[in-house]
Amino acid sequence: MLAARFSGVGDIRILPVQTSPDLPDGSVRIRVEAAGICGSDLHNFQTGQWISQCPVTPGHEFSGVITQISGDCGSHTVGEHVIADSRVGCGTCQACRSGRKNLCRNLSFVGESCDGGFAQEVILPASQILSFPRTIPLRYGALVEPLSVSLHAVNRLDPLPGAPVVVCGGGTIGGLAALLLRQRGHDVYLLERNTGRQTLLTETIGTTPLSADRQGWSARFGPEGPRFILDATGSATVVQMACNRLAPGGRLALAGIFHHAPQMDFNLIVERELDIRGVSAFANEMPQAIAILPDLIPFLERLVTPAASLTDLPDLYTHLLSGAENRLKTLIAPNGTDGTW
Repeated sequence: MLAARFSGVGDIRILPVQTSPDLPDGSVRIRVEAAGICGSDLHNFQTGQWISQCPVTPGHEFSGVITQISGDCGSHTVGEHVIADSRVGCGTCQACRSGRKNLCRNLSFVGESCDGGFAQEVILPASQILSFPRTIPLRYGALVEPLSVSLHAVNRLDPLPGAPVVVCGGGTIGGLAALLLRQRGHDVYLLERNTGRQTLLTETIGTTPLSADRQGWSARFGPEGPRFILDATGSATVVQMACNRLAPGGRLALAGIFHHAPQMDFNLIVERELDIRGVSAFANEMPQAIAILPDLIPFLERLVTPAASLTDLPDLYTHLLSGAENRLKTLIAPNGTDGTW
């Protein structure tokens, strides 16, 4: 089969890989139908920061069809449509045992500590997959993982019903969070420097563009500022600004990954009693994400790219790192498109 192999910083290639006909007990073989490129994939490409096995096949947002089962795999069957649970916890710590795998101190992800979905097939433990409805095209299955992250971010922010929300960053997580918030009846003000993406989200979701200008914030939210902000940028400058602009007692959810240790004025948090909440991947939102997916498809159809070939992946990395892509998610079809796509 063909697979993308990451062998070190800046080195990803599409190579033929030998696959064994045998599976570990309790595992399934999946023909990968759709996979999405995540910002963390690009970060790993540039830094290798979270890679614990090398070489490795990246990709943790994917869907496919089970083609082989070994041993006790519960109710999973050959031919079943499935998606991957990207989180790989230790399984023994208190967080894992209490069902909060996303808080495992040794948390890793498919495509970083084991081979992932940028390949024509992948082998995973049956415990690492969820069934996906056959009535929904599998390309949308590749969106369940990032949608679950955005759901978790919105749940952590927990804005009051009808309250306006500022979303900083209109990439995959911020854009999907904005969509979810709009579906829940919130006015969403989006701070996004990519003007093409800002326009796309305004036209598709109904977000209101917002600049960093303080006067613009005062005109929108009054002198005290908004009560709820969700950051999906991972930018210390943006987070510092958000803390400055939040109303006293306001709430900020941090869903972005920081690439450097930020310098922050923590007196802003202390003196204004700001509520700062972290967002680590997702908790138990995947079933909810699958359930609401059909209602979101008319919007998602405009926010994702057409299918690209697996062999295009290195060039897609370059394209995405240039910042030239307006759409929220770039999808690849490792085995081409058919009736399941």
